[in-house]
Amino acid sequence: MKPMSAMPPIFFFLYLIFSLSCAAADHETSSSGDTVIFTTLGRSDYAFDIFTLPIPSQLHTPTPSAELRITDGVSVNFNGHFPPASSSLLPHQNSQLQLIYVTERNGSSAIYYDALYDVAAPRAGSRSALEIPVRVQVRLLGIEQSNNRISMKDKPSLSGEHLIYVSTHEDTGEPRTSWAAVYSTHLRSGLTRRLTPRGVADFSPAVSPSGVWTAVASYGIKGWDGEVEELSTDIYIFLTRDGSQRVKVVEHGGWPCWVDDSTLYFHRRSGDGWISVYRAILPEDKPVSTESVTVQRVTPPGLHAFTPATSPGNNKFIAVATRRPGSSYRHIELFDLVKNEFVELTRLVSPTTHHLNPFISPDSTRVGYHKCDGNGNGRKSPQLLLENVRSPVPNLSLFRVDGSFPSFSPDGDRIAFVDFPGVYVVNRDGSNRRQVFPSSAFSTAWDPVRKGIVYTSAGPDFASEKTEVDIISINVDDADQVGFKKLTTDGQNNAFPSPSPDGKWIVFRSGRSGHKNLYIMDTVEGETSGLRRLTEGQWTDTMCSWSPDGDWIAFASDRDNPGSGSFELYLIHPDGSGLRRLVKSGSAGRANHPSFGPDGKTIVFTSDYGGISAEPISNPHHYQPYGEIFTVKLDGSDLTRLTHNSFEDGTPVYAPFYMKPADVAWPKTTLCSFEECHWLNIMPKVHQGNATKLQCGVRH
Repeated sequence: MKPMSAMPPIFFFLYLIFSLSCAAADHETSSSGDTVIFTTLGRSDYAFDIFTLPIPSQLHTPTPSAELRITDGVSVNFNGHFPPASSSLLPHQNSQLQLIYVTERNGSSAIYYDALYDVAAPRAGSRSALEIPVRVQVRLLGIEQSNNRISMKDKPSLSGEHLIYVSTHEDTGEPRTSWAAVYSTHLRSGLTRRLTPRGVADFSPAVSPSGVWTAVASYGIKGWDGEVEELSTDIYIFLTRDGSQRVKVVEHGGWPCWVDDSTLYFHRRSGDGWISVYRAILPEDKPVSTESVTVQRVTPPGLHAFTPATSPGNNKFIAVATRRPGSSYRHIELFDLVKNEFVELTRLVSPTTHHLNPFISPDSTRVGYHKCDGNGNGRKSPQLLLENVRSPVPNLSLFRVDGSFPSFSPDGDRIAFVDFPGVYVVNRDGSNRRQVFPSSAFSTAWDPVRKGIVYTSAGPDFASEKTEVDIISINVDDADQVGFKKLTTDGQNNAFPSPSPDGKWIVFRSGRSGHKNLYIMDTVEGETSGLRRLTEGQWTDTMCSWSPDGDWIAFASDRDNPGSGSFELYLIHPDGSGLRRLVKSGSAGRANHPSFGPDGKTIVFTSDYGGISAEPISNPHHYQPYGEIFTVKLDGSDLTRLTHNSFEDGTPVYAPFYMKPADVAWPKTTLCSFEECHWLNIMPKVHQGNATKLQCGVRH
């Protein structure tokens, strides 16, 4: 950021306004406590930045040289918004671009404002907006407007002096109920008002051009039913000033945007299977309701079109993200509302990159979006082995690890993890990464006594009871070559090994009876020296963890409703006594992957207790875009949510000691390798006739 003394006066004034309320956002952390690490599916590879292209004319098509990166290459930046020129807070003279967006820098979700001040022309051939000499960057919203409670922030927009956005800082108190709600913060005073009614979750807010109305995607009072793809939300509108006069205007729709105060665009899955953009026209001469609103399909079948964007009074085109048959990538296109044809944008600039969530400038001259920037074009953030995530609990540091099913060696100097395929070990400082098992495997656990021994489940995950999966031990310190020993012999889905604290026994799950239950065997000889069954029943007991004092084994089970997919946490003594439920998930809920803390009195686990926090279609692929990390005491008290995001967090474990909350980089450079939503790969049949001709009309 440009030093304050070098800023133009108007920007210095802006900086003072917004920075005063942020001054107390950071807090000191004790040098002692606990540490939890966890996995977020794909997140370490995102490297998102926000880019923009000029709206093309009939005579010009987009070129790579026309694309500008607006954000600064630090952390992950996404879901941008070009603020309106009518805003009374933001200076608009002499600044080339202004942007409001979500960022996850400094270990927490926040909303930032960036202005790129054009005091000198960019160098010839420049593609990066960062080469413009002055950047003013101000955090508009961190945790201070939510009483210092950690939360996810999403989908910001500016209306006058008010910032409208989603936050997850208020606990609903009900299992599997989303904490996502829309708030309005007055930027001069910091006064924050909740616009979403209590007991309701709202997603993807959009403010009308006049600022009078806000539209959201919402379940209303019916709540979330566990969907993880295109959500069956409805579109509601309410007064932006206070959330009143709330009314449902569209059945089944998501990601609304306004072209004027009586016209909305949104997406939904159509009856023919294609996700398409629709227009809703609100009546001006009678009460607004789902019966009085006129709904028209805008984009034709033959491709998926979603997350629409428009600009005030723009009846010429909308911007959409698309997935076309035959393409493996999500791209941004314009849809010409006059000619009923698509105009390609990002495929012509970077054809093998996913582009997400378009937005259009108020004057309709630019389209913005975010995509993965990778290591090129001035990227400033390295790839991280351990990413510090701001913790809501004093004396608890929290890290996202770049690997699945992590576990620490007993002395804490090494981490084992899975990278599909294969098991890897790396030093805690990010050095000496090496593969110790080359084939498909999942879950890892270190022997607490025998140095260098790692246990894992060798075979495919998410498999049936009869699938060949075995518990193996790997000697990662073998001087000649890494060797492993198979400990189970029947190969019928033996998985999730967890050794006892004295290193003599392993508890694991097995499907050998036709149902997945828990068994205990010797750590050295395996089941050849005998096998003891710990649980028995026509259900699934799995994901077990032995307590540090040896008294308890925690596990996940669907025994309350076998086969339902609903899992809850249970405790049992190693001798089979004392079985009790620890965490109840609620109807059809999931609580998985329990792991004991070093004191044996706390368990960390992943759960959908907090519901879903954003429309899944707005993100890359997540199998279960609702998992968050929680802790709970052994008596079932003090349930605490640790993470807030719209991603899939899972497989948490405790470190054997406290780690300072600071990022740990490593020399890995495989950024931008995340997957697209799998369900967008499903393409319905292309309809014949006029619809087919319409969708094929593409202007390059």
